[in-house]
Amino acid sequence: MSEQIINFYSENDFEFQNEKSFDAWIRKVISSEEKELGEINYIFCDDDYLYKINLKFLDHDTYTDIISFDNCEGNELNGDIFISTDRVKENAAEYNVDFSEELKRVVVHGILHLCGYPDKTESEAVLMRQKEDEKIALFHVEQ
Repeated sequence: MSEQIINFYSENDFEFQNEKSFDAWIRKVISSEEKELGEINYIFCDDDYLYKINLKFLDHDTYTDIISFDNCEGNELNGDIFISTDRVKENAAEYNVDFSEELKRVVVHGILHLCGYPDKTESEAVLMRQKEDEKIALFHVEQ
């Protein structure tokens, strides 16, 4: 088993708040899915940074809020999760929720992808949203 680590990096001026709370929560989410933590890197960036990654690696000519690169080995979660804070801010305004709530949704969305939940079809997207809500509810426990 490799080191169990969650890293948070910023490629823009975003300053991540509550790193310890998010770390503890992500670990709880992983164990609630009966998975093991390997190494997960969150990279916060702006729209242009993520757009270039989307174009280069996925050949998608669109802006997005998150891209997950899955390097999982068996039951062990390993991966790089890129999050556009510009997009999170915009989505929070569009859905009329706090930035911190939308950030939780996107952070857990990446973990759920690594746990094997797709969201390409409508039914997959519905399940993904249910899982996000279920996992976001875990955040408030023992805070």
